[in-house]
Amino acid sequence: MVSVKSLFDLKERSAIVTGAAGFLGGAISHAFSEAGANVALVDRVSTENQLDQLPQSGNQTHKSILVDLACEKDCKALPKDIVNSLGSLDIVVNCAAFVGTENLEGWTSSVESQSIETWRESLEVNLTAPFILTQAALPYLKQSVNASVINIGSIYGVLGPDWSLYDDSDICGTPAAYGAAKGGLMQMTRWLATTLAPSIRVNAIVPGGVERNTPERFKNAYASRTPLGRMATEDDMIGAALFLASNASSYITGQCLMVDGGWSAW
Repeated sequence: MVSVKSLFDLKERSAIVTGAAGFLGGAISHAFSEAGANVALVDRVSTENQLDQLPQSGNQTHKSILVDLACEKDCKALPKDIVNSLGSLDIVVNCAAFVGTENLEGWTSSVESQSIETWRESLEVNLTAPFILTQAALPYLKQSVNASVINIGSIYGVLGPDWSLYDDSDICGTPAAYGAAKGGLMQMTRWLATTLAPSIRVNAIVPGGVERNTPERFKNAYASRTPLGRMATEDDMIGAALFLASNASSYITGQCLMVDGGWSAW
């Protein structure tokens, strides 16, 4: 029988984490490094300052790569660049997301005024880029002993928004484009899982609402609607990411793991 420690060991494996400059991408990168993996931190903004913060558990190599995933050419070239630097590619985490801001025209506005341009931009980064990157990574993933692709979804790609949470709140709800892209990402997860099996596993993590300096009224309203009585943190996601990346989940593919405090169980 294999040891529990060895099941979660990522030594001699290399991972891409897109959106690594963000809270969740950064936390996943840190966890993978702690588990022994070589990690490529990929984002449209610099992640150089994060490299020195990654824990070293052996003779690891990490790399910071500046890429705009909306650029198809750069997205396609990314896996080869990483293999040239890290030696292999075993894990792909599609964490980068177009989330917009309340100041972006036609984003967090009424349905009637949501912009088709921002809709297309959301789908390009949140859905098309993960497919392009996974597609480009296939020649290298097929050489891995236990290759894993992990897509980061959203609870709003599974369920419709509860707009009562946003009444009198400083937080704007997510638009249709975000939910549509994340819903498509999860169906793509299932499609790729059955298509790429048995050599490559494809799963998704579906986070609930994550607390980041969240206004008290919204936080309390969200917690009251959640069985575990609180919003999520980045730390709640890293265990799921390590599980899906490692041999601990070697017989799991095509799953969209809800990490939502029980929100979807009602």
